[in-house]
Parts: sequence; structure tokens; C-alpha cells
Amino acid sequence: MSYESVEYAERPSRVAGAVLWTRTSGGAPGPVYPVLPDGCMDLLWTGGRLMVAGPDTRAHRPDPQAAARYVGIRFYPGTAPAFLGVPAHELRDRRVDLADLWPSAEARRLTERMDAARDPAAALESAALARADGAGPPDPLLAHVVKALDAGRSIAATADEAGINARLLHRRSLAAFGYGPKTLARVLRLQRALALARGGLAYAQTAVVAGFADQAHLARDVKELTGMPLSELLSPRQA
Repeated sequence: MSYESVEYAERPSRVAGAVLWTRTSGGAPGPVYPVLPDGCMDLLWTGGRLMVAGPDTRAHRPDPQAAARYVGIRFYPGTAPAFLGVPAHELRDRRVDLADLWPSAEARRLTERMDAARDPAAALESAALARADGAGPPDPLLAHVVKALDAGRSIAATADEAGINARLLHRRSLAAFGYGPKTLARVLRLQRALALARGGLAYAQTAVVAGFADQAHLARDVKELTGMPLSELLSPRQA
């Protein structure tokens, strides 16, 4: 079953470089909308199951039979692999049970803790904080790469400013983001465009400001990355 009404909320997490979110569905059956590429990775819980959503290169369409309640921690691009202990490219376009990544006993204890918690969001954040304390801070070079590409810098300029060559940037990007800098730049540009268009900017202006060659380029990229035209993505039911 899918759901008509969806309540979604998020706030900055106490885990550095992350957002804590909750999603609850209910009411009459209705469509389930895709999760769009954003460069992030999520640790998420739904009753009886803890899993990781890897970085997407295309829209992910949830199972219509998916559970009605989710709690998650969304890690900003490049910050999840150190926390999870797994290179991001191994999880690209995948949803994986946490027990497949961590020792099964550890994953089972955390799942049981989540299932018993009165406040699953607080429990997940507390567990993530404890884990993050032992993982160390994110590599500052990765934050630079995200910031530079999101500002529209070329890959060559980004590598030069980071003090590494393009080949090393690509290799480090695979491990940190799940794909190379070219794909990351496209995903970040998509998100910039969606934010601008949702804010009411005309499509032609959105294309220019977001860094596309023209409106046709914007339309092609949106369709390739999401499988949907921009007008459909921006419809009230998708917001």
C-alpha cells in the first residue's frame, strides 16, 4: 500500500555533518514519490530493520509496500563512509541492511534498542553520536570538493585548489561520494536547480543561475537523473 498523506520533518543533527529526519505516512492510499539524487547517504530505521541508503545516481522509487514510519540520519556528501566504515562506491544505488556492513551482533543490538525506544529519533541520534566519536572528523578536503563543485567550479580547478591531481580526485571521490566528481557536480547542480525553481524562478533563469548551458540542457539533465520532467517534479504533490 502507498499513502496519500505524508508528514516529513528534519532538523540539524548533533552528529556533525548530518540531518535527523522523520517520515510518517498515513491516510488513504496514494502515490509514492521518488527519492532524488542529492549526494547524501542515510542511516535509517523502520520497525525491526536498520539499513543504509547509499548515494544515488538516479531517482530511487520506494517499494509501494514500504513501512509507514521511518527515522533517519542523512549524512552530507562525503561524511558517511568514515562513520560506516565502508567506501561509498560499494553502496552506490543500493539499500543495504546494516547487519551486512557491521558485525551482526552490533547491528542486532542497535535494532533491538531502536524497536524498544519510546523516541526512535532520539535513540538513533544517540547511537550515531557514540559511533561518530570513534570515527574521527570528516576529511576537510572532501568538504572543499563539495563546496567548490557546488559553486560551479570545474573539476580541474577543484583538483588544483585542493592540491591534488584530477586522477587522485576521482579516486578519492569514489570512496567518499560513491561516484566521480563529474557525477557529483551534476547531482549538486540538479539540487541547485530544483531549489531555484521551487522558489519561483523561471525555468530559463533557473538554468542560467544553476550552471546549465540553457533551459534545454536543464530539462535533459533533470529527466536523466530523475526520470521525470521538471514540471512534474515541481507539482504540488511532489513538493
